[in-house]
Amino acid sequence: MSTVRMGLISKKPDWSNDEFYKHWLGHHGPLVKNAPGLSQYRQNHIVDRVQRGIDFEREPWEFDGFSQLWISDPNKPFGEGELPQRIIEDENHFLGRLHILTVKQTTVVEVPDEASRAKLKKRISLIRRRPELSEQDFLSEWKVHADFVRTMPGVKGYRQNAVVQRELQKGTPCSYDDLPIDGVVEFWFDSTDSLQKAFESEVGLKTMEHAKTFLAGITAFLVEEHQII
Repeated sequence: MSTVRMGLISKKPDWSNDEFYKHWLGHHGPLVKNAPGLSQYRQNHIVDRVQRGIDFEREPWEFDGFSQLWISDPNKPFGEGELPQRIIEDENHFLGRLHILTVKQTTVVEVPDEASRAKLKKRISLIRRRPELSEQDFLSEWKVHADFVRTMPGVKGYRQNAVVQRELQKGTPCSYDDLPIDGVVEFWFDSTDSLQKAFESEVGLKTMEHAKTFLAGITAFLVEEHQII
């Protein structure tokens, strides 16, 4: 199980999508890459916002991308000295909003190697538990849910990221009510067609029926993943 710091990122309104993704990948990525203690760093650029195979209406989460940083020191994710300030200054330059989730990551279906991943479709979903469930009840049911997903056809990779800390404003922990996200799902499929067929399968339908017993919301994003480290 790994601890991962995830950024929920929105561009400034006056930036075009092309400008935003080009700057994030070509300028900000190499800047963050210099931070000590990072073992991995990935950017997930949003491609579409279609709820394929999901019997949940979208919640009002609107982002342009998700960052993922595997860090050695959660309290000093970007080290010390001049670099953290340079990173913040650049974030202020091109980001409209930045929320942070610290998550405990569990791999349920082993994710393929880099060469194989480049050919797959990746989906990231934000999930919210039913209000009558405690956090522990949610985690217990999500573990049961993993057993359903393991048997779905066409799943090439599946990770569960359980949220352990939230920052509505970077650097300042916030309450659950301020950022009501319980988990982040990562799915890999050969194609959007195979994704749709997986959820339409007998096991897929049972999986979604189980999801309704413990989830109040699922909001899905198809993403293009870029490995920086």
